[in-house]
Amino acid sequence: MSQLVTGEAVVLGLRSAKLPSRALAVWLDLLAEFAVLIGSLFLLDSTLSEVDDAAAAAIALGLMVFCLVGVPVLVETLSRGRSLGKLAMGLRVVRTDGGPVRFRHALVRGLVGFAELLMFMGVPAVICSLVSPEGRRLGDVFAGTLVVRERVPGSGAGRAALPPLSPELMQGLGGGLVALDLSAVPEGLWLAIRQYLGRIEQLDPAVGHGMALRLVADLVTRTGQAAPYGVPPAAYLGAVLAERQRRDWERSSSRLAQQAPQVRQPVQPQVQPQEPPAAPPTGFAPPA
Repeated sequence: MSQLVTGEAVVLGLRSAKLPSRALAVWLDLLAEFAVLIGSLFLLDSTLSEVDDAAAAAIALGLMVFCLVGVPVLVETLSRGRSLGKLAMGLRVVRTDGGPVRFRHALVRGLVGFAELLMFMGVPAVICSLVSPEGRRLGDVFAGTLVVRERVPGSGAGRAALPPLSPELMQGLGGGLVALDLSAVPEGLWLAIRQYLGRIEQLDPAVGHGMALRLVADLVTRTGQAAPYGVPPAAYLGAVLAERQRRDWERSSSRLAQQAPQVRQPVQPQVQPQEPPAAPPTGFAPPA
């Protein structure tokens, strides 16, 4: 179990990948990359037969660098740390704080990996993985990354998950959440709660329960209201986060309704009533 600490001082218990599974994933990636490289070279040889030897060598060298360095970097960046071999072995590359890798992390891993895996036949990677407690190779050390296991065989029943709540607890919890004052809860604590709930199925049950207790204690300190008795801490965190999102939605909806332009009703023209026409003179005058 690898103890990763996020920027909000939240400890994430993730299972780091061991050397055999990582080595098998690397071999699968290399087989796919060399297959793409050989196919590209055959295609290049058939289409550029009239090119001189120097230009063909330069093109082949550039194609080799692209297939062995550029393709792994692009795949890890677009797939958020899951190459073909890692996807088959249930592995993923993450940052040391538990977040997803970005282009700069994948680029450093690809450049260092080309040297330690291909130029030196993987010897530095094996030595560094055996020495490191998390099984990190040199590319992971320089990039600040870690390979973790997303699928743990035989541990599906032991994963932490949000426990179900009875209707009575849900009814009592709903009334308490409406009256809960969330104005003093900082954004860092909300981010820590979201990160915990998003990775709850990847955590060891004991580690996840301890993290939930610490987050609930911090939340109670900020709100000044104790958590209801009998509600699991993970479920309470999920309910409070849902209540906060509901309030944000209502606030945004009311703001949009106030900013919406008022549609004016068309003014109907007022028709003035016409007086009846006067009777025409008959030409008869009364006697004096």
